Amino acid sequence: MDRRQRKTREAIFAAFTELLGKKEFTQITVGEIIEKADVGRATFYAHFETKDYLLKELCEELFCHIFDAVEGTKHRHIFECDSEGSVFLHLFEHLTKNDRHILELLSCPNNELFLRYFGSNLRKMAQTQLPLFEARKDPRLPEGFWVDHIAATFVETVRWWLENGRKESPERLTEYFLAAV
Repeated sequence: MDRRQRKTREAIFAAFTELLGKKEFTQITVGEIIEKADVGRATFYAHFETKDYLLKELCEELFCHIFDAVEGTKHRHIFECDSEGSVFLHLFEHLTKNDRHILELLSCPNNELFLRYFGSNLRKMAQTQLPLFEARKDPRLPEGFWVDHIAATFVETVRWWLENGRKESPERLTEYFLAAV
């Protein structure tokens, strides 16, 4: 993707993000997005097949580098970071920095869309981190249930943190999360 294409894509993401902070996803039109992004309809559709596809791509841009890091893939997305800690601390650090206004999206009227996507990727990440939790796992629990529990605990930790004013540091949030699992 050349520089011009990246700038256009970023303008569309920014417009869409701003609209998501104000309106329900279902109430946002492609016309509103292109007007706010100052791009043509054909340009929008050259980048995104539908508004749903735009949402999917936005979520991938917001979250995938964190999940790529679990696999050792070099960061190649919109985030910049140099985290050395656990993948969970890494994720809390990005949330705390509020990269790309991610906190607004996670706490906006459309937050269930983002939390659902976030949770599905967290399940994949939790699967790779099972050795970290092995001593805490009751042997009666099926692995799938355990993975879902870890991911859900992380999502609920984020939700609690947002609802309580985002006062805790990434390190403290990681402590809470690990203690709750």
